Amino acid sequence: MIIAVDGRSGAGKTTVAVELAALLRRHRTVSLFHLEDIYPGWDGLAGGVERYIGSVLEPLHQGLPATWTAWDWEARNDGASRTTAVAPVVLVEGVGSSHGRAIDYLDAVIWVDAPRQARKQRALERDGETYAPFWDAWAEQEERLLGGESKAGKDGKAGKNSLGGGLGEDATGAAWADIVVDGTHGVAQAPNSILDALTQLPALEHVLGPELARRRGLEFSADRIAGLPDAAQLFHALYGAADNAVWLDSSITEETARTAPGTAPIAAGRARFSIMADPSGSFGQLARHESAVTTVSAGQVTTRIGGPFFSWLDSVWGRKAVRAPEHYPGDFTLGWLGYLGYELKAETGGAAREASSVPASGIVGGAAPPAAPLPAPTLSALAPSAPTLFAPAPALTPAPLPAAALLFAGLAVVLDHQENCLYVLSLTSAHLPASTVEAEEFLARVTAAFHAAKHAGAQTASTRTTAPATCQSALPPASQPILPPAGTPAPRFTARDGQQRYKAMIAAAQEQIHDGNTYEVCLTTQLEARTAAKVDAWAAYQALRKRSPAPFAAFMKLDSTSVCSTSPERFLCIAPEGLMRAEPIKGTRRRDANSEADAALKRDLATSLKDRAENIMIVDLLRNDLSRFALPESLTVPRLCAIESYTTVHQMVSTIEAQLAPGSSRAQAVAAAFPAGSMTGAPKISTMAILDTLEAGPRGIYSGAIGYFSLNAAMDLSVVIRTLVLQDTHDGGTQLSLGIGGAITADSDDEAEWQEIQAKAYGVLSTLGADFPL
Repeated sequence: MIIAVDGRSGAGKTTVAVELAALLRRHRTVSLFHLEDIYPGWDGLAGGVERYIGSVLEPLHQGLPATWTAWDWEARNDGASRTTAVAPVVLVEGVGSSHGRAIDYLDAVIWVDAPRQARKQRALERDGETYAPFWDAWAEQEERLLGGESKAGKDGKAGKNSLGGGLGEDATGAAWADIVVDGTHGVAQAPNSILDALTQLPALEHVLGPELARRRGLEFSADRIAGLPDAAQLFHALYGAADNAVWLDSSITEETARTAPGTAPIAAGRARFSIMADPSGSFGQLARHESAVTTVSAGQVTTRIGGPFFSWLDSVWGRKAVRAPEHYPGDFTLGWLGYLGYELKAETGGAAREASSVPASGIVGGAAPPAAPLPAPTLSALAPSAPTLFAPAPALTPAPLPAAALLFAGLAVVLDHQENCLYVLSLTSAHLPASTVEAEEFLARVTAAFHAAKHAGAQTASTRTTAPATCQSALPPASQPILPPAGTPAPRFTARDGQQRYKAMIAAAQEQIHDGNTYEVCLTTQLEARTAAKVDAWAAYQALRKRSPAPFAAFMKLDSTSVCSTSPERFLCIAPEGLMRAEPIKGTRRRDANSEADAALKRDLATSLKDRAENIMIVDLLRNDLSRFALPESLTVPRLCAIESYTTVHQMVSTIEAQLAPGSSRAQAVAAAFPAGSMTGAPKISTMAILDTLEAGPRGIYSGAIGYFSLNAAMDLSVVIRTLVLQDTHDGGTQLSLGIGGAITADSDDEAEWQEIQAKAYGVLSTLGADFPL
């Protein structure tokens, strides 16, 4: 196995290589080669790289010792002949060690990065000011060798995991590397993190078995604190300043669900726990998947793993790595939290879709021009292989987001709404002594925030005026717009598909149904807006959770993107012992403030043959999805077409359960069910292809999943519906996106479907003070 440690002079690559070699030698023999021993003088960078490739890399790659001629820097000519021995691991270090043809002989590339001025300062501090003229000449050679270089492998394609620019002067080297080290503030703490990163590369797993074993020596703790503070205040105190954080927020519980008599209760335990976490501490990581590469960042080290997302997920989750103490009742024992976007369907039988190239237009006070009416399509135009049927209307297209984004939490807080307490979760390891100190400090910080939030909550309660009791079905008044500054108008949303266009797509979907290509199409569209002033995503989420509490609400901060979800729908959960459960929703009615009218709407949903047919179709689809990794006799449907009532809507919900077959990959079981059948239609794969011809652009996060993948092999994901996505824009404003849709069957009425998507958007839009665009 040959690993290159590359980067420009002064970045710290020599330190990294020497320290990494020492760590690797604990379990095996390691050879270390420095390119500075072979460069033919201060003007010989390019020539030295060629000598290195021919006399060092080529023989080592063939399993032969490498005999090469060292450069005598004092005599300024070739010196003695030396040999680099074959070893289980060979480290080659120096500028250009992964350059050009070298990439074909390497199993991994580590690129050490640092700003130019910092690199020069370090080099001169190390070698002395007399080397300043040589530094400048050498730096010019580095720019000629590396600047703007296009890496290519034997097949002429881009080199390992080529991702492109965005990294300034070091864009080329960082782009082809498997591991990138940010040496801006030094590399003294980097080698251990690099070693952990190497274990994540599939090509190195067979060699790094002992290092992989280090990752299994984890200790999980759960400290209980009696009582519950105001959850929003606690999250803000702990994570308000964090760039990345997740709150999986059961903002509705069985006790507070707005269920009228005869309504099916929220499934037992579904809304019991809320989870708060960020990627701080020794174990913290951020993972993003895009363009067939999963990028994992941990401190100053970033790792790129090529291949499908679900293959990466299978490598980091699905085996029981920790055991929970008996006093802790939750299924979350730390691990990965975040979202899986709908476009991951490209890995599960669907096709990849790219963002629309339509230029963005309009801000608050201006809307995109309406789409022109479309004639009903012909059947021949709707073949699944056909290009997009309807060209997208001009829209406020947001910047593309990663297909999936997850953070790894080694520290978290879990609120138990049933037992009225919280648990402070922590992960420690003997290999990471700092983790023990971090766990103690986190417990102290949570305890202090807990008492502060309890005190603030008590003060608020003592001054709050209690409103008279109202009928359970009455709707709360719409919130005021939450846009700063005061007086800023509410956002004006533009529909990706207006009424006529959406109804034309319904007609197209029904033609596909009549032609036998599908029997249910879950058609969606997007509402988009751009504001001139930045929208406070945290304020928006607080307003949304009060307006539309839900068992699977969530708030995520992912750098410049925020996700505010009030989803009532579970996609899939897998318990530690392997019980799988899906709870699809099909059938929606907007609630009415008048109790009699509200009860009539509920009865209408419960007796609707059309909604029941939609629900049962998806139940059959999910039974098939779960059966692929389940014990056949374990498939059951304990709840069929039950009615659940929420603050703004009534929903028809079913439950499908199955036992995971022993030895099955849990990540692949998730992939088999993804995306949720309630967001595609049935049969899934052919219907997703039809949807690609109908819908104007990719769905992004909408229609995907939000939740966690726990270290005890449990997972729980919601369906991304009733979800507002906010992205900061470069001009100081905010891009807002809200996905909506509904299931189309042969007997769907286009006007009723148009009214249904308005009902689904109502909770979010009314909270923002916005209207549905007509």
